This record gives sequence, C-alpha cells and structure tokens, in this order.
Amino acid sequence: MPKEHMVGVQLIGHGGIEKLEYRTDLPVPVPAEGEVLIEVAAAGVNNTDINTRIGWYSKAVVTDTETGGADGFDTVDDDDASWSGTPLTFPRIQGADVCGYIAAVGEGVDPARIGERVIVRNMLRSYVDYRPFECWTLGSECDGGFAQFCVAPSRETYAVNCGLEDVELAAIPCAYSTAEGMLVRANLGGEIVLITGASGGVGSAAVQLAKRRGAYVIAQCASSKAAAVMELGADRVVGRDADLVNELGKNSVDVVIDLVAGPQWPSLPEVLRRGGRYATAGAIAGPISQIDIRTLYLKDLTLLGCTFQEDEVFENLVRYIEAGEIRPLIAATYPLDQIARAQENFLAKAHTGQFVLIPPQVIS
Repeated sequence: MPKEHMVGVQLIGHGGIEKLEYRTDLPVPVPAEGEVLIEVAAAGVNNTDINTRIGWYSKAVVTDTETGGADGFDTVDDDDASWSGTPLTFPRIQGADVCGYIAAVGEGVDPARIGERVIVRNMLRSYVDYRPFECWTLGSECDGGFAQFCVAPSRETYAVNCGLEDVELAAIPCAYSTAEGMLVRANLGGEIVLITGASGGVGSAAVQLAKRRGAYVIAQCASSKAAAVMELGADRVVGRDADLVNELGKNSVDVVIDLVAGPQWPSLPEVLRRGGRYATAGAIAGPISQIDIRTLYLKDLTLLGCTFQEDEVFENLVRYIEAGEIRPLIAATYPLDQIARAQENFLAKAHTGQFVLIPPQVIS
C-alpha cells in the first residue's frame, strides 16, 4: 500500500488562480468497494478545469472564458457553477484527465489489476447508477488527477496496451471523449465538417477523429497555427476571424463541430446545408449568441448540445489508441507545482495541442 500522505493541488473556492493551493500533506484516498486507487503519472490540463475554478458554468457569467480565466468573476452564483448545476464541494482536487498505474483495489475488485497502466473515463456514470444524461465529472463532482493518487470506479478505469507515453495518454480522456462524443451525436461520416477552435485540445482531437471517419475537414484557427493543424489531418484551414459565409459560402458544410460560439455564431447555421447538423460542447468566445429561428426551421437543421456520453464513446477511444489510430499533440509539460504557470500559458492560447501536469514521483 502507498504512504498515508500525498502531494496535490486543492481548489478552495471559485475564483482566480490564487484559489489553487499546492499541498504536501493531503491524505491518500482509500478505494471503496468497486474502486481502484491510481498512482497518477500525468494529468492533462483542460478548459473545464479553468471553467470550474472560475465558476464560468454559472448562468450569472455571460462573457468568454479568457476574461475571467486568471482572476475569476465577480458575478458567479456558486449554486449553479458546475457541470451538474449543483454547488461544488470545496476543497476539491481537480483534474479530469488521468493516466496512471493501479496501486491498490477496493473490495470486489480483482487484485490482479494492480500494476495496470490505465486511463479513466472522465464522465463517470457509476456514481449515478448509469442513469441517462447524468454523470459525475472527474475533478468536479469528485476528486481528480491533480495529485499523486486518486480513486475511480474500476469498471470506468481502462487498461491500455499501446506505445504512447504516459503524458500522451493523459491528454486523451477529456479532450478526445468530448470530440468523439460530438462526432457520435452528429453521426459524422464521409462528409464536409467545419471544426472551430481546431488548434486546442478538443479541436485538435476532433480534427484527427473526423479524418478517421473519412470526413473532409475544414479547420478554423489562428493563421499562426495553420501548419500544425494541417499536420493533424485538416484538409483546409480558415482563419479564426474569417467571414465564414464569404470564405466557404452558404450551404457548404454538412456538419459543424463548434467549441467557440461567441460573436461568430450566427454565421454557422448559414454555412450549414439544408438538413445539416450542428454540435457544440464549448463556448470559449462567449456563451451568449443570437439565432434566427427561421434559419433553423427553414433549413431543417439539427442543433446538438453534447455533454453526456454513451458508453461507446470512451470504449471507442481505447480501441483507437490500441490500434494506433490517434496520437495527441503535446504542447508542453509542467511539474504539478507549476500548475499556475500552466494555466496562465493555457489561457494565453499561443499553443497548439495540450498541456500536461506531472506529479512528483512517489517514493515508497
């Protein structure tokens, strides 16, 4: 069994980066029945970590995520500032992405699992009895991977056999499951798809996963990141501030995978063909947009909000990983005690790919 105390980062309330406290005296969690204890090798950094910290999910916040990313917001309503719409419990260890090694098991779990290299489904269904459209988010409704150890349900902790490094595996669960979930919901096939925010973690995952499905991928991102996004498999790149109607033409796209929203949103239904599908799992440029309902019904469009994920989504990812079909782009890694710098650099949006945190090595 591991030692009694561990290093980790606690979120002590909604707000700025100062709400993240690096601790060296946290108790090592004990796996309950059906759970495993994971020694964390690496943990990815995601928008959801920052959104949760600053309380951006609260309906009281109407601006983009970058505005309050470092300092938080003055208008947060703690009662609805989480994924689930219920108040968070503080302190909370965040970190939706976990790659690590099973160090111990709870009652009912085969001890032979000890030593497995694993990733954890970030949208946990065990704790809500697998009810449709309900989940706990790792690092939000329960403690996550920004520590040396975490616990997770055994049946949602997947062994992976592949040649990827720990830091690469740690970049997959949240970003790739979000992207795959959107593609599954939109039923994307060999069609034309527009992906906004294509240089970020979810966007770059969506580019790879859409190409895997045989789609023609139009990626939207800053021109400085175009070459890197093309290397991920995009067929065409348009600028972040491009006039999409002029650039692509009306009725030119089968599916939109949107992570940005904000002021550009009204152009997205315009570029969709009749019967097109729009899927969203983010709004980093701002959650409030205008829609002309006439465009929606006259073009027979389908709008899909994508948070909940069916079991097949994460199972797909494990299969893609082991088949060597996906590989995340790592922008940088940081020691866990540099989480503030990692989040500051994440908010600067100068990177392509994902940031990963590495906890101190456990010394028995």
